Amino acid sequence: MSLKIVKLASEVEQSDNFHLARLLILLAAAARTSNKPLQGIMKLAKMDFLLRYPNCLARVLEDQGKTALAAKIPKEERDTIEAKMIRFRYGPWDSRYRKWVSLLVAKGACTTYLSGRTVNVKLTELGAKIAATLQKKLEFAELASRGKLVNTAVGTMGATALKDYIYRVIPEIVSMRWGDNIEI
Repeated sequence: MSLKIVKLASEVEQSDNFHLARLLILLAAAARTSNKPLQGIMKLAKMDFLLRYPNCLARVLEDQGKTALAAKIPKEERDTIEAKMIRFRYGPWDSRYRKWVSLLVAKGACTTYLSGRTVNVKLTELGAKIAATLQKKLEFAELASRGKLVNTAVGTMGATALKDYIYRVIPEIVSMRWGDNIEI
């Protein structure tokens, strides 16, 4: 692998815009079946984990008996990781989620509100338009397709149920130390 490719991959990982685009696509997929907000940043993180780690999404779909949907994730795509996450107390996590959600709010792409202690995240009309534009772009086609698969597989689960489910289907996460990069 050339140093140029490594440098480009690092730049993408550090680019907030890439992560914001991915989260808009995921929020749009979640809003597709209901116009309700996504309930909780922790749930957003767990759904994003499945989006970022296609091999884990395939395992979830296979566990649910949705092998035809799992087959829609090409083999070569399963070996890629869109962006690394770390092992956290409540499951896969990236320390930048609150920043990214705040940036989406500041840009008018989503709104947030508290319900008890849960931060609900909902696309605005502008956010939905941006997500629709991104979904049509060739470079985001795979993410858009996987975002729909993530929502189909786990969109109705709450954050804790989703964490427990991921730990059951992908048990090697449980044995990782907190703060370590997830490498599956």
